[in-house]
Amino acid sequence: MEQFTGKVWVLGDDIDTDIIIPTEYLALKTIEDMKQYGFSPLRPELAAQIQPGDIIVAGKNFGCGSSREQAPEVIKALGIRCIIAGSFARIFFRNSINNGLLLIEQNDLHDYVQEGDTVTVTVNQDVDHNGQKFPIASLPENLVEIINAGGLVKAMRRRNGLAE
Repeated sequence: MEQFTGKVWVLGDDIDTDIIIPTEYLALKTIEDMKQYGFSPLRPELAAQIQPGDIIVAGKNFGCGSSREQAPEVIKALGIRCIIAGSFARIFFRNSINNGLLLIEQNDLHDYVQEGDTVTVTVNQDVDHNGQKFPIASLPENLVEIINAGGLVKAMRRRNGLAE
């Protein structure tokens, strides 16, 4: 079972796609150009502080708003390993899976962690914070396959024996 540890960034409820990547930056040519503006309406300094492998822990309804695919792409480009939230907007959830970004629904963790803490995620099992284990639901195998491949297109190419 896959396990990883990461530093926590804490965000609240209703983080919408306009907070994740504001509309005015969607005109930039690449996700790499956009990522420096991630979360800028809420916390302008955050994108520069996130390190590869970090984890976002948020409240409910993460990713609400428009269905822009760039939102999960920017989060992944920043190096976020996964997002743990009370709930996710459904379109954001699917866009994230399709782009290879792991999302975990867990209602209680947000009330216990503080920014800068570390958590250990055991995929499809639990999240450990200072020895306290928070159970998480298992993702279906087909979604795990997509995430592990790095996204839907890569998963289908792999499944069909095509070069990546």
